[in-house]
Amino acid sequence: MATTATNNTVLTLLDWAKRMDPDGKVPRIIEMLAQTNEILMDMQWKEGNLPTGHRTTVRTGLPTVAWRLLNRGVVPSKSRTAQIDEQTGILEAWSEVDVELAKLNGDIGQFRLSEAQAFIEAMNQQLAGTLFYGNTGLVPEEFTGLSPRYSAISGAANAQNVLNAGGTGSDNTSVWLIIWGENTVQGIFPKASAAGLQHFDHGEVTVQNSTGIGTERMRAYQDQFVWKAGIALKDWRYAVRICNIDVSNLTGETSAADLIKFMIKAYHRIPFMGMGRAAWYMNRTVFEMLDIQRFEAVQTGGQLKYEVVDGVMTPTFRGIPIRKVDQLFLTEAKVA
Repeated sequence: MATTATNNTVLTLLDWAKRMDPDGKVPRIIEMLAQTNEILMDMQWKEGNLPTGHRTTVRTGLPTVAWRLLNRGVVPSKSRTAQIDEQTGILEAWSEVDVELAKLNGDIGQFRLSEAQAFIEAMNQQLAGTLFYGNTGLVPEEFTGLSPRYSAISGAANAQNVLNAGGTGSDNTSVWLIIWGENTVQGIFPKASAAGLQHFDHGEVTVQNSTGIGTERMRAYQDQFVWKAGIALKDWRYAVRICNIDVSNLTGETSAADLIKFMIKAYHRIPFMGMGRAAWYMNRTVFEMLDIQRFEAVQTGGQLKYEVVDGVMTPTFRGIPIRKVDQLFLTEAKVA
């Protein structure tokens, strides 16, 4: 059986051969490209009130009140509000597998599931990365993530919640403290749509061959993956970014940022922890160095512990679970 040249859009016979056990069955693929992005476990999701996202009304000013004398009144006043429209995006992917290729091993369902798992992992990674780095000013089809919203250590209204760890190069990273809640930070999906990653099995269809010859057709099993999502930052006081953590200094343990000190500062930037579900987010490099710093500081009261959270032993700091997010880059530019 002949095949065309391999490409990045369709599974080939070579791909099929690489996925067969010696007994001809679909193997359990070791997902070496899988990441840990635990932020997706914590996010609270809400249906937006707009077809393209969600409109939030926030209080921007309080009414004027005054002490009064007998026989004297006070001037009427009112509060002030503003409305913010949050945009969602559509993350989408398609999988098309030649029917004859899928039939070769005799287990079509298992073969298609094996391919679908890779798409699901790719969708998870893309969404987690966009939650932090999405920027509609640069990529209009995305939604705006957290980093563009917390992008200044001075001069911005929320600058008090952007803590500068001192890094100056381009090998920086960040640690986040986020309080998920109805009135703080939420994941959103468009009005009248479905929450979460959706999978549509379109079954066996006729498709145009992706080799570029417009007249070619083939029968293929077609799967569509769709995730409509965004983020609503309702109250900026309930997220804190520790930025400019110099990675080389941190791992070299030379002039390294004092992670515990900065996490204590971040903790005290939150007005009221009871407003929602709190969690720390950092990549595994930072967590490793935090663990080392905690070990060195344990004699003086380091507070990194392991506790049962949702039935799972979880590292915590100040009673708040620490989550690993591989999509938090080690190559962030300096936040000024």
